[in-house]
Amino acid sequence: MYMKKLFIPFLAGFMTLAACKDAPKADSAEVAEAQEVEQASGVTYNVNLTESTVEWVGTKPIARHHGTLKLKNGSLVVNNGQLTGGTFTVDINTITPDDQDAENNTKLQNHLKSEDFFHVEKYPEGTFEIASVTEGVQNTADLVMKDATHMVTGNLTLKGITKSITFPAKLSVTDNSVTAHADFNIDRTQWNIVYGNDESLGDKFIRPEVNLKVHLVANK
Repeated sequence: MYMKKLFIPFLAGFMTLAACKDAPKADSAEVAEAQEVEQASGVTYNVNLTESTVEWVGTKPIARHHGTLKLKNGSLVVNNGQLTGGTFTVDINTITPDDQDAENNTKLQNHLKSEDFFHVEKYPEGTFEIASVTEGVQNTADLVMKDATHMVTGNLTLKGITKSITFPAKLSVTDNSVTAHADFNIDRTQWNIVYGNDESLGDKFIRPEVNLKVHLVANK
């Protein structure tokens, strides 16, 4: 009985550590070369910066960090009830870890802003520009986001590097508002964010996958 009492907490701790090795379970964004984006026609909806959120999760073998980013501006374009385009800008200076005490959150925040990661002094913004929106999703059995309604493709720019990404999203369009929710993992090394990416670092190794949860609200 004594051994059982010792074993159960040990097992729980081991499972917690194991869980920290991976990014949150989500669909992986498909990354390709940047695409040409044609100007979308339709009605412009302005992104509500207060109601819209961007959350991120990064992991390594013995830890997981969570935080937020704020949007600087954004707009979505709707034509005949369908989302046809849009763009938004992320203020990288607002990257804020929130899973530790204040001192350690500040240390991590400064590290993320440094040249090791986002180099915000040189690259203070990130942008996403929609190239296409396709209604419906294929291979739904393989999707993690089961309630996705569309596939979105657009150009994501970070640290001066632009790549096309495609991911599932849940979209809702009304006469007065648009809501969009996406939850996906991206490989940060595609944008030359490579710090700590060598597995020889052991428990200091930082996984290349970063989870992003984006929730946009836009109003006419």
